[in-house]
Amino acid sequence: MKEEKFPFAYPTKSFGGLLFVLAAMWYAASSQNSAAAYLLLFALTAVSLVSIPHTLINLAGMTITLESVKPAFAGQEVSLPIEIMNGSRATRHGIGVAPSGSGRESKRVDRIPAGKAARVTLRFPARQRGEHKIGTLCLTSVYPLGFVRVLKQFATSQTYVVYPKPAGDLQLPLSRARLPHSRSQADIGEGEDFAGVRAYVPGEPQRHIDWKAVARGQALMTKQFAAEAEGSVHLDFSALRFTDVEARLSQLALWVIEAERARRPYGLRLPGTEIPPAVGESHFHQCLRALSRFQ
Repeated sequence: MKEEKFPFAYPTKSFGGLLFVLAAMWYAASSQNSAAAYLLLFALTAVSLVSIPHTLINLAGMTITLESVKPAFAGQEVSLPIEIMNGSRATRHGIGVAPSGSGRESKRVDRIPAGKAARVTLRFPARQRGEHKIGTLCLTSVYPLGFVRVLKQFATSQTYVVYPKPAGDLQLPLSRARLPHSRSQADIGEGEDFAGVRAYVPGEPQRHIDWKAVARGQALMTKQFAAEAEGSVHLDFSALRFTDVEARLSQLALWVIEAERARRPYGLRLPGTEIPPAVGESHFHQCLRALSRFQ
């Protein structure tokens, strides 16, 4: 649920420029005793004063709704879809939306008709794995003349998940069922039973590429043999030799991606958590969420 905070207004840099211009016009009018300069001074002052209440009411009736945020990997961008709703009976102009804090992207909507909504997507970097709160979102407006900025804040408890950055060795660990007599992928030859093809992963042996499919103009695919396809993959945190925890999580994240891409059942074991072998999108995100929330 969103909690709307009381809006407030403050002058912009343009307001300081306006005061300087008005002061200069007043000095010129008084020193020259010019009626035309006084008339121009009073007209500019009146227009500036009238624009301020228009700015203040430009955010009246404006609300925002957050849509679901898709998970991202560390180092990528998080996409935050937002719907800005105009619940008033007047068209609103120049509405800006941005997360609280500096250095984050802001979006501007030039026009939102009465009773209508506009959708924007904010993007910001996913720097660290884990579950993060979106925090406070701000609606701003300087319409029509830009002398005053109105700020309206919305606090939300919605969160988003950042998965560990995939990194490490592409070669999947050996399955338990094949461990005593298993062979590496480089030892698998054409004498094995052909089990199909899968998407090529950079770094794999080129002799396993389906070159006939490439000659027909198809994408790079890797031949998969029965010895490679048999058994499930067991991804164990404690079995890794890395001393750095983040390096272990990155390696496990990469293996989850590769096992899912190869459609091989895979399970995940973390201290205090064990996910049995399976395959599919829900299982894929379950494993990555467990890695992202690991403490």
